[in-house]
Amino acid sequence: MKKLMFAASAIAVLSSQLTFASSTIPAELIKKAQQEGEVVSVGMPDSWANWKETWQDLKTKYGIQHQDTDMSSAQEIARFASEKNHATADIGDIGFGFAKIAKQKNILLPYKPTTWNDIPNWAKDPDGYWAMGYTGTIAFIINNKLVKNIPHSWHDLLKGHYRVSLGDVGSAAQANNAILACAYANGGSERNIEPALKFFAELAKQGRLSPSEPSLANLEKGEVEVGVMWDFNALNYRDKIDRSKFTVLIPSDGSVTSGYVSIINKYAPHPWAAKLTREYIFSDAGQINLARGYARPIRTDVKLPADAKNKLLPNSEYKNAHPIRDFKAWRYVSSRLPQEWQSQVMIYQH
Repeated sequence: MKKLMFAASAIAVLSSQLTFASSTIPAELIKKAQQEGEVVSVGMPDSWANWKETWQDLKTKYGIQHQDTDMSSAQEIARFASEKNHATADIGDIGFGFAKIAKQKNILLPYKPTTWNDIPNWAKDPDGYWAMGYTGTIAFIINNKLVKNIPHSWHDLLKGHYRVSLGDVGSAAQANNAILACAYANGGSERNIEPALKFFAELAKQGRLSPSEPSLANLEKGEVEVGVMWDFNALNYRDKIDRSKFTVLIPSDGSVTSGYVSIINKYAPHPWAAKLTREYIFSDAGQINLARGYARPIRTDVKLPADAKNKLLPNSEYKNAHPIRDFKAWRYVSSRLPQEWQSQVMIYQH
């Protein structure tokens, strides 16, 4: 009842804003989303890719309240699949490698935003079950106080005397892509990640593979010497803590560029609000919000303001970063990564 009362007042109060803010978004979609009054996300916290501004915009422009539970891509899919008709979540953001897995589980609600034709074909499901909102490239974030010799490559990393933090390999898309980036740099591929497994096994044998998650909190506490993560997260965390305390760079001998895709729960308790959220993510304003969160928008036709452009690393950093080419092989290999990581790397963890 409270949601309906709020939605009714929101329509009246925000009508002038809505006309301006949503000239291309169907009015019926806005109306139905406002009647629901809320969207519940998973894996879309404020600190990740500047989701904070998108949630604020949805509230101020459309009267949509929001709450999020942060979790990995695998956990998001598991949540949708396990809750089904008792769903608590509406929308999620998962790594590209998990997109087809989610679709195969028959837990997604298709929806094509009005900017659908501006999204490259390779970055979207033809039926609208998922679409990539932004790309990221695996980077190093280095604590300048704790690390004297800054590693500029994977080769440098292996020769260092500091601990390296990856996160949850096998579950988190960020950590999985870190493995693939290392494989690229050491002669591997989507089909062959053995060079990366050997690399991290050597780090583990040296006692240099840290169990600490390269999170904002752990970086702030000084528990991460070198973290391997998406560039947009590394740049964001650096600036949130202290820009001068960290160096962020793309490993010069190889990295991977991938991205995250929007998924809507087939059983969403607020399906219209979820659809409106997707509309906003792929609008000009939503794409600029992502750029302000250091992520590279998937829509290249959006003109970025100077403040957003200045948050991104120079293009020269990305000369040896390339996108995944063999998606089928990577989906298979990444599905086996949890077992391979345990048997070939974690057995040496100190």
